[in-house]
Amino acid sequence: MIRAATRVDAPQIAAIWNHAIRETTITFNPVEKSDGEVADLTAQDCLVWEVDGRVLGFARYFPFRGGEGYRFTVEHTIMLHQDVQGQGGGRQLMAALCAQAAAAGKHSMFAGCSAENAGAVAFHARMGFAEVARLPEVGFKFGRWIDLVLMQKRL
Repeated sequence: MIRAATRVDAPQIAAIWNHAIRETTITFNPVEKSDGEVADLTAQDCLVWEVDGRVLGFARYFPFRGGEGYRFTVEHTIMLHQDVQGQGGGRQLMAALCAQAAAAGKHSMFAGCSAENAGAVAFHARMGFAEVARLPEVGFKFGRWIDLVLMQKRL
């Protein structure tokens, strides 16, 4: 089931997010998130994929940049529990998130994918995102520089 996230979901979302922070380069952030921080970040425009009462993934969108001129463009985060990738939850989350953003009057959504995460780049391409830029060595994690792939979808 895809549904709106609530503050009660924060510990499960934090567990997914913090695993990615600790173990992967899908996010360049090296600092884990607290349950409270996640509750605040997911208070709006956040969806979860829930199966049998367990949150297996989440997706949220947020402003792409500050300033009134960018108000119709958003960026998103999508993460799944490491054990359930490839089972369709990500596609359901992404479709629902894009529909939610479009219904809110958003025109364009960006994905910032680690170039080391070929699966994310391929996933976004399948979801209708197109690569619009590759920013060399803008991320740093685990002692190395990592490129960022920017992908865009017009909603």
